[in-house]
Amino acid sequence: MRLDKLIEEKLHTDRKTLKRLFLTGQVIVDGKRELRENRNVDSQLHEILVAGRVLTTNDVYYLLNKPAGVVTANRDGEHRTVVELLDPVDRVPGIYAVGRLDRDTEGLLLLTTNGQLGYDLLHPTRKVAKTYEAVVNAEVTEADVTAFAQGIVFDGGEICKPAELKLLCYDDREGFSSVRLTITEGKFHQVKKMFLACGKKVVFLKRTTMGPLELPDDLAVGSYRRLLDAELEQLRPYFR
Repeated sequence: MRLDKLIEEKLHTDRKTLKRLFLTGQVIVDGKRELRENRNVDSQLHEILVAGRVLTTNDVYYLLNKPAGVVTANRDGEHRTVVELLDPVDRVPGIYAVGRLDRDTEGLLLLTTNGQLGYDLLHPTRKVAKTYEAVVNAEVTEADVTAFAQGIVFDGGEICKPAELKLLCYDDREGFSSVRLTITEGKFHQVKKMFLACGKKVVFLKRTTMGPLELPDDLAVGSYRRLLDAELEQLRPYFR
């Protein structure tokens, strides 16, 4: 949560009083004077002391194993949404999905009320890695691995950043390859379009990691849970 919004909410300050608190050194985060009004904080990670009072935040963080057929949205007139997978009590105001997965894509999705965290996780300068497991309808070759490492070029000349592609196995009877792919950007339909540029089609796609977060083996498709303390701690570098 933005520090200035937290102070306004908890201390009911006007803008003039808020600025004075910062200028007079009365805003302390983790034992240090904080001057940035837009600093992103969470009391589960930070000690927040303002004018001698300890302030607490109430942002929520859910890790969802998104199923295929569900859209990454809060509302949709035709399909079920990821927010509708949450229990009604957990559908708190302001919650949203960080990034998006296509309707037919499964896997890891972070839902939170901390908009600043979501912005920083998605910002191109942070280059947050995302890993996918995919099944492709053809044999993935070393030439494909090299092309991905060099940066796939889409029709029209758009160039992707270098990506790490690894062949897990190839079923020569069915003609399908299982692969693992790591990218550091999020272009529209990127993974599918990267393989199409190599003349191959993705028939199954699941995201398994996003930055330091990993999809737990014991989290069933369609299920979710709150981030563990250790997982939230791993996101500390993305709070600024």
